[in-house]
Amino acid sequence: MPSEASSPKIRVVIVDDEPPACANLRVLLKAEADVEIAGECGSGKEALEVIRRERPDLAFLDVQMPECDGFEVLERLGTLLPSALIFVTAYEQFAIRAFEAGALDYLLKPYDDARFLLALRRGMERARQGSGKPAAPPRFAIRSVGSVIFVGVPEIDWVEAQDYCVSLHVGKASHLLRRSLTDVASELDPGQFCRVHRSAIVNLLRVRRIDVLPDGGYRVLLGDGTKLPLSRRYRKELEARLGARAISSSP
Repeated sequence: MPSEASSPKIRVVIVDDEPPACANLRVLLKAEADVEIAGECGSGKEALEVIRRERPDLAFLDVQMPECDGFEVLERLGTLLPSALIFVTAYEQFAIRAFEAGALDYLLKPYDDARFLLALRRGMERARQGSGKPAAPPRFAIRSVGSVIFVGVPEIDWVEAQDYCVSLHVGKASHLLRRSLTDVASELDPGQFCRVHRSAIVNLLRVRRIDVLPDGGYRVLLGDGTKLPLSRRYRKELEARLGARAISSSP
């Protein structure tokens, strides 16, 4: 293993609603000189707050927890997932879903020290590899029936607010993500995405033109023919981001 002197410590977050399980992981992790515990969480909601704030390299994540489970945590984290994820649970039936969700390893309780160390070594190696390479294209993890779907951010045509969720429109498909439009907007590259309405964000590369409507309003036309209302509040920003001031009249 890399020593503390030669490499920065791997920052780890522990997520488990059982205090004894958290305590056990804490003891095992503190025995590792190259590891720094960045946070401990007892619920899915707390995990979201801590991971977003601390940006750890590695997370040990329980599956069944209060408020939201481990898979929902991954979905809500969106593009802020740690480089390495290790699920820790007493339920073996979640293993396939865990690996589909991008987990590096799956620790089944009760586990012994040797099995834990094997998982930790894998996690640390993945974290160090991630820190030395260009960042992977960001993506959102979306839970579906029996699986987790990954949607790459560059693939998104536009994002639509729907009550307490958003719909990611990708070609002819749409994927429902249980997050707010404001939350998702904070993770999108402002150089590629722009808000056009209180309930819609567009991928700038998909915008074909901006139309002036007979009533004086505005509309955005996307490459696939999708027509979206353009709020006056966002019109100038969209034009500036597109690098063009000319607006077409609606035919």
